[in-house]
Amino acid sequence: METSFLGLALAAILILQFSTPINSSFSATTSLPSRNTYIEYIKTSCYNTTFYPKLCYHTLVIYASTIKTNPKLLAKTALNVSLINTNSTSRLMIRVSKIPGLEPRVVAATLDCVEEVGDSVYELQRSMEEIGHAGGSDFSKAMSDVETWVSAALTDDDACLDGFAEEVMNKKVTAIVKRHIRRIARLTSNALALVNRYASTQANLP
Repeated sequence: METSFLGLALAAILILQFSTPINSSFSATTSLPSRNTYIEYIKTSCYNTTFYPKLCYHTLVIYASTIKTNPKLLAKTALNVSLINTNSTSRLMIRVSKIPGLEPRVVAATLDCVEEVGDSVYELQRSMEEIGHAGGSDFSKAMSDVETWVSAALTDDDACLDGFAEEVMNKKVTAIVKRHIRRIARLTSNALALVNRYASTQANLP
């Protein structure tokens, strides 16, 4: 009975958490020939730069008309996608931690994730602020700060996963946590790769 209740509770949380559409503030429309060029730019950038190119491409291609062929907008959009998903996962972790009947060590590991993913949200927010200010003589310093914040967010995601490494942990909760944390970690990894690419490209300009 407890297992059945836990399964229903987890299912309800996931439905509530991910039933709303992702923020589409970056979307725009343009002519077909230009859009094809923008799509190819995103595809090439993702496959030549990131560790998870398919995820990169599928999460960024919907913003092709806004990104165009601009490396800064590509990096900013990747950060925004990571932030949106991390924020959503943070709320999910809070709900999971409140499910009745969980073992104390599962609750403790989930609460650690709540803190760590919350830190990741903050760090991604800071990175968005910093990249927005990047330019002029302070470009290198600003981009170094962006890279530091995004790297810290990725470290926090990994720390959350470490808490669910034991085989004895609740399998249903562990599966949910690992699936969603791995996704945001991969999104953040992709964002970091595109940030590094933008920083190195601009640094090499005369």
